[in-house]
Amino acid sequence: MIRRADLLDLGLSQRVVENATASGELVHVRHGCFVLGEIWRASGDGGRHRLVAAAAARAARHPLVFSHATAAALHGLPRIGRWPRTVHVRTTGAAGGSSSRTSTAHRGGSAPEIVTVEGLHATCLARTLIDIATSESFLVAVAMLDHALRVDQEREQDELRRLGYARPALTVAELGAELERANLRTGVRAARAALDFASPLAGSPGESLSRVRMLQLGFEVPELQTCFPNAAGHDRFVDFFWRSVRIIGEFDGRLKYTRGRVLGDRDPADVVLDEKLREDALRPHVSRLLRWDWDRAFSPTAFHAFLTEHGVPRA
Repeated sequence: MIRRADLLDLGLSQRVVENATASGELVHVRHGCFVLGEIWRASGDGGRHRLVAAAAARAARHPLVFSHATAAALHGLPRIGRWPRTVHVRTTGAAGGSSSRTSTAHRGGSAPEIVTVEGLHATCLARTLIDIATSESFLVAVAMLDHALRVDQEREQDELRRLGYARPALTVAELGAELERANLRTGVRAARAALDFASPLAGSPGESLSRVRMLQLGFEVPELQTCFPNAAGHDRFVDFFWRSVRIIGEFDGRLKYTRGRVLGDRDPADVVLDEKLREDALRPHVSRLLRWDWDRAFSPTAFHAFLTEHGVPRA
């Protein structure tokens, strides 16, 4: 983060700064703070929200404690939909909050644990998830909860493999206890519904979106990450499995082989071939194997028609 004053101290004139901003070499984030254009363009929506938070903290007269969506961005949680234009901060005082053009303030509930993330003060992960679950949509909450539960479970498993011991992974039960401690006045029922539905077995935000859509549309909620073993010991896990009709469902957003997928040194054609071989191995064990992408899952109408056409059972 670069302050305007720092640029001027380096001998750059106001005109030079304006020209750099106009050309995209610099991006004016807010409050007289800039970031290199290449950093801004390389950052996703969540990354840009974190940069805005850093600028707000640098310009603030008093230390800020970020909460809700901004704390979620700092903790690296995924958001389905756009990140807010304002930063969300925790303030003290009676219940309620106030907003300005650049920030949304939140009060009420018990005092949260405060942690430092990327040099910024934020509510701890558990309280952040509870604040999201009590104030955001069911979809946004479930996607963040699924991600947090899965990532921390993976962290625990990795530490056990490497070290032989690990800090226990975050659980739904712990989040339920955090909800009670938070002592919030609104959104508690919605938060409990999201906690009840959350699962560390959802492998991506797209899978979380799909699960929520299935529930909302009245379809049977499938098993997650069902294992299909084979004689060679190559276990294959599938995103969704409706056992009663032996239908596999796979969210395909991660398989954009030529767009938005990190392939490393692998050729996209090799990835496509591997996936075809995987499907060939699975098909003898099921009646159907379905695939869908972000566009289909985002549209309730299209997703309803797709699942109905292919025989996915109703709840």
